[in-house]
Amino acid sequence: MAWFYLTIAGLFEIVWAFSMKQSEGFTRPGPTIVTLAAMTASFVLLSLSMRSLPLGTAYTIWTGIGAVGAFVVGIAILGEQASAMRIVAALLIVSGLLLMKLSSPA
Repeated sequence: MAWFYLTIAGLFEIVWAFSMKQSEGFTRPGPTIVTLAAMTASFVLLSLSMRSLPLGTAYTIWTGIGAVGAFVVGIAILGEQASAMRIVAALLIVSGLLLMKLSSPA
């Protein structure tokens, strides 16, 4: 169950990063509310996953899901640059996440 919580927490991190961008510096109420709600959900789920997962594993995977997810959303939705070097960097992050998962207890 901890891995499920952690995965959903990472997805909420993507949501809050995107909605924070859309809030335009917290000047738009709708995206600001979504940002705060998604942040809260993300932190709560992260804390639940940390009941049984090591800190380093949980935090690394949580931030990795958020970072790579925000990268993909930036390209797919916001039209940000998708250079070869940026894609390789994202793939390296994903590789590190897989290694972290494989090296952690079940």
